[in-house]
Amino acid sequence: MNSAEELDIIKTVLEYCDSGRTHMEPELMMNPVSNYTDPDLLEREVETLFRKFPIIVGHVAQLPEPGQYFTHDDTGVPILVTRNRDGEIKAFMNVCRHRGARVATADCGKSNTVSCPYHGWTYDLDGKLRGVRQPSGFDGIDKASLGLVELPAFERFGLIWVRPSVSDTPVDIDAWLAPMAEQLGSLNLEGHSIFREWTLHRDMGWRIALEGFQECYHFCTAHKNTACSSYLDNQSVFINQYPHVRHAVPLTKITELSKQPESTWDYRPNFMTQNYLFPCNFVQVMTDHVYVHTIVPTEPGKCVFKCIMLIPEPARTEKAERYWEANYNVVRTVFDEDFEIGEGIQKGFAAGANEHFVIGRFETSVQLGQKAIDDALEGRLAV
Repeated sequence: MNSAEELDIIKTVLEYCDSGRTHMEPELMMNPVSNYTDPDLLEREVETLFRKFPIIVGHVAQLPEPGQYFTHDDTGVPILVTRNRDGEIKAFMNVCRHRGARVATADCGKSNTVSCPYHGWTYDLDGKLRGVRQPSGFDGIDKASLGLVELPAFERFGLIWVRPSVSDTPVDIDAWLAPMAEQLGSLNLEGHSIFREWTLHRDMGWRIALEGFQECYHFCTAHKNTACSSYLDNQSVFINQYPHVRHAVPLTKITELSKQPESTWDYRPNFMTQNYLFPCNFVQVMTDHVYVHTIVPTEPGKCVFKCIMLIPEPARTEKAERYWEANYNVVRTVFDEDFEIGEGIQKGFAAGANEHFVIGRFETSVQLGQKAIDDALEGRLAV
């Protein structure tokens, strides 16, 4: 079923097609280039955006049963994510409380316990310290206080979210995601399977990579031989769900709906929807499958891009090997076009040609994203 919001989006796009207009913000934004290059600002971003806010670290298909776990290192905080015997998602710093070694060294696995490879201290999947080798040398320790350091973790909409730092107060994940709940809930991501996962380390700042997914003004230049022909040129609809943004990109065939009764309209086959989930995630909804992106800085001028491709059927079928593989190859090509340009932008900073980037009135999600980042860094936005 189409939501009221989706019907309004369709009506807006059809009006854009009739009038030749598009979505516009009130003003241009002059974004200082220092926002992309200042190492001190990047340090503040890491300590605020990538420590104090929930970040998508995986999909429930990675932990289908109790006893399973995976590790995650992209934020710079070593994280161990588990599903305990009660079926609950848990997350911990993947750091032994004895001498700091990683307790889980595999990317993923299934076990009732994990043991530090250094001295053999053993923890269960609730993070409790269960075993100390040669305990006579540790008389008097309080095992209850030496469990793995727990991080806030949540399972919502088929996705796994972790805040990569200890929280002094409870994280209200439902309130945080409420602006996007209708859209995310309609996708049934918990019923999807993972077709592909990939990680790319790119030579560009995380802000550059982020902005490549926040506007479609570039489609018919950067993707003139790939994505351009499938979509209307820069006639997106943006819904500000602060600090998140819904960005609806219409396919060219949507113009056919103007000749059909409204009762027959169907939103999803006519749009690619780029859902920005602050600070660094996108849930990119295609007509019949979904990509979940995470973009995290690794050092000045570098970032890591992680993507999970979700499909609404078992991944290992004959159709999967043909149809979904073709979709995967297309999106990898389009992403690479963006990243090649982004790495060129990064190299261009050394020339000092720009003091500001001019963010257009129709580059809405870039403007909204920058404002939310500023609010978070200045303490006006918190979970």
